[in-house]
Amino acid sequence: MTIAQNAALSRTTFATDRLRPVRIWLYALAAMVLVMVMVGGMTRLTGSGLSITTWKPISGIIPPLSQADWMAEFEGYKQIPQYEVYNHWMTLEDFKGIFWWEWGHRFLGRMIGFAFAIPFLVFLFQRRLSRDMAVPLAGLFVLGGFQGALGWWMVSSGLTELTSVSQYRLAAHLTAALLLLLALIWVARRMRPDRTEGPVTSGNISSVTILLLLLVLQVAAGAFVAGLDAGMGFNTWPLMEGKFIPDGLGAYDPTWRSFFEHGLTVQFNHRMLAYLITLVTFIMLFRQIRGAGLGGVHRWMGIIAVLVVAQVGLGIATLLSMINIDLAVGHQGLAFVLASAICAYLADMTKTNALGAR
Repeated sequence: MTIAQNAALSRTTFATDRLRPVRIWLYALAAMVLVMVMVGGMTRLTGSGLSITTWKPISGIIPPLSQADWMAEFEGYKQIPQYEVYNHWMTLEDFKGIFWWEWGHRFLGRMIGFAFAIPFLVFLFQRRLSRDMAVPLAGLFVLGGFQGALGWWMVSSGLTELTSVSQYRLAAHLTAALLLLLALIWVARRMRPDRTEGPVTSGNISSVTILLLLLVLQVAAGAFVAGLDAGMGFNTWPLMEGKFIPDGLGAYDPTWRSFFEHGLTVQFNHRMLAYLITLVTFIMLFRQIRGAGLGGVHRWMGIIAVLVVAQVGLGIATLLSMINIDLAVGHQGLAFVLASAICAYLADMTKTNALGAR
């Protein structure tokens, strides 16, 4: 081995050791975001999301500690339409059952903020992060804060006139959470010093990018299904109302509203997107097998195909069960895992050694 090769190896080893704690930190944050999304799913499915009617970013971390505190929270909940229309039967003990889900969801959000800020400052102090690393990471922190603000914007939509949150705001909140998770995965994968293994073409990158965009769109579509409780109807598969293409699609005027507000149309679109994603995935898989194979970076393609099949099966099971809570939360969580795998595949194909060698 030449002196130049030894020097290059030393630089690579140093970069790997130097950035490994940063990558672990980013993956831990991504796991926390995934857990928060699933807790958010439980919060929504148990009807708990409107139980806290105020937004106190700092003091809200402390839950009610006395009977008077609990009564104040309960009285606030009694003022909103959801209580008056659906939950006027609740006692204080019943209210506590939904309160803790929402408080836990917000608590996790705050913990993610601390889990980001403190290690970030430590890594800056240790000079593990160059400027072109620190700036994008600071941007992720801002994105996380924006996600918290989006959450309150969503909750506030259900405090005056609606008995649940706006499906538009729910879709924005959930999609922003997905983008935050994908950004964490992307940055972490791009910090790996390893070079891309196996041949990568522009076609590979384009097709995986399209697949990822379809997943993001599907998650948003799923949020509209959830926001409208559209999954509680048409609980048959593969037919809806006895037909593959049911009557009554696009019933609202103007027609575009049906894509976001009409339960039948919203669920139909979610199904069609699932079929499209499955078709695109397996076309990509078969083309990759017939071409360069599934070695190297393209191992991701096999993993993604398995996840797609599992996600479709879980989605069908959730629908047929009339939205069993455990299945529904698993379906939402697996969608985020699938999107993360696609993002990791894309990042691994497009990264260079430049970031890891700094």
